[in-house]
Amino acid sequence: MILEILSFMFKKIEKVFDKLEDGARGWLSRHPILYAFVGGAGVVIFWRGIWHTTDYITYLFVTSRGNNSISLAQEVWWDGPLSILFGSLILLITGVMVSSFIGNELIISGIRKEKKIAEKTEEELTGEHEIVDKIRKDIAEIKRKIK
Repeated sequence: MILEILSFMFKKIEKVFDKLEDGARGWLSRHPILYAFVGGAGVVIFWRGIWHTTDYITYLFVTSRGNNSISLAQEVWWDGPLSILFGSLILLITGVMVSSFIGNELIISGIRKEKKIAEKTEEELTGEHEIVDKIRKDIAEIKRKIK
């Protein structure tokens, strides 16, 4: 029962954020320089939060071991997590989260169910190389015919 309620709530929240993201991306796509600044700021704020949270956890670990020679300039525990949350919100609203951290090529190759380069055999890589060479030759021939 509780899981069903949580699932329902999550779906509602997801729908709201999806509409918010669509609107934000639509508006920002007409202002690419602003889009770049907002997306970049979201990435920096997110990683700042990761950095500060890691520093704070390291500080707690070291001081719990009795080594008090390390001092943390900011002992505010919520600084890092708040930056992670704020940066994540910016990235999710602008639609930059997935493309920024995973990248489009990785997503597309997963959808195509392609192997990673490390998993491909030498024969597969040679075959792909030959296909690319043929495409280049075809393009060069098309350019020659157009001229």
